[in-house]
Amino acid sequence: MTELRRTLGRWDLTAIGINQVIGSAIFLLPADVARLVGPWGPLAFLVIGLLSMCIALCFAEVGSRFDRTGGPYLPARVAFGRFVGFEVSWMMWFTRVTSQASVVNGLALALAFYWAPLAEGWPRILLIGGLTSVLTLVNVAGVKQSSLVVNLLTIGKLLPLAVFIVLGIWFVDPANFTPLPSVTREQFGTTALLLIFAFGGYEVTGILAGEAANPQRDVPFAFVMTLAVVATVMTLTSVVATGILPGIADTRTPLADGAALILGGGGALLVSLGSSFSMAGHNMGAILNASRSLFAMAENADLPRWFARVHPRYRTPVNAILFTSGMALALALSGSFVFLAAVSAVARLVIYLAVSLSTLVLRGQPTSAEMGPALFTTPFGIVIPVVAALVSFGILFGATSQQLAAGAAALAAGGILYAIARRG
Repeated sequence: MTELRRTLGRWDLTAIGINQVIGSAIFLLPADVARLVGPWGPLAFLVIGLLSMCIALCFAEVGSRFDRTGGPYLPARVAFGRFVGFEVSWMMWFTRVTSQASVVNGLALALAFYWAPLAEGWPRILLIGGLTSVLTLVNVAGVKQSSLVVNLLTIGKLLPLAVFIVLGIWFVDPANFTPLPSVTREQFGTTALLLIFAFGGYEVTGILAGEAANPQRDVPFAFVMTLAVVATVMTLTSVVATGILPGIADTRTPLADGAALILGGGGALLVSLGSSFSMAGHNMGAILNASRSLFAMAENADLPRWFARVHPRYRTPVNAILFTSGMALALALSGSFVFLAAVSAVARLVIYLAVSLSTLVLRGQPTSAEMGPALFTTPFGIVIPVVAALVSFGILFGATSQQLAAGAAALAAGGILYAIARRG
């Protein structure tokens, strides 16, 4: 049987993780957070970044035990059985596809600012269809090519942020950080939930372990480095945006406004380009990772073998790629993603909680053909996995009734799909 090609290094995996976390939201988030907690915003970014690191360390530990494609699907499957593993991977695929559909529509709207017809009709359809087709073809052509495109788009989104931070730090006015307002429990909870979602996406880092050259060592490195880079960039971005915009809570485009303040019109354009690179990179990564979730389930006989077909020349999971892109395109053009986006809250809860708890469960299990020894162990014993589990539960308490209902429906649909696949 044709196998996937192992060509990815630790920095490739890191770029894939950063690419999925830092999306277009970072260009808006500093103002969203400031409206909730005022000048406490940068500290909120830092604290939630550290809490997210606890979850990422759990991903790193369980990731060091596996050298196959699948990410959180594999530890959940070994620790809690096939059904739980399937639901974890199903929710991973589902949220990646719906976010891909949502983001490509956002890109069309962003570009419509420069050419209005892109917002609707045939120009919108051609843009969405054309971009999805190009990214799909790159994904089919090889994981190294896909990784190269992700690397370039990641650099394309990080460069404007780096320019904004390095130049903007000289314009920061300390007076903008005072007075520090009192924050209610409700404001804190809402901010924490918003930022937990903003830091999400790193869970995809280990999905491509089956295409990594040294997965059991490089996957843990990539998880830790992804969160370290992301937390640093997001916190510094918030510091600069808050420090140079006295009325940051009143703007809808804080980074564009801040860049225009220090660099003029060219700065605003630079931020717009960075946002466009972010959205394109997100979709490239979404196809790359979601298709591997399908492939992993099929490889382990939890879905029909059709999804596990590997292209004989390019050694990529071609059927899984085409199916993933086709579903995302259908959702993007129909607008159905708007109703399905609410699933992401429960999806994050399921994925994070499964990995946090499996970190503890797998410590007491012997190695096997499926699972090797942990080459990386989180420090402080059970403390970090317990904190990670509590943070995961926090998503449940912050979710709306609509999100809970949508998530429950998605889990039920996954259960039906699992039953059909097993019966077949």
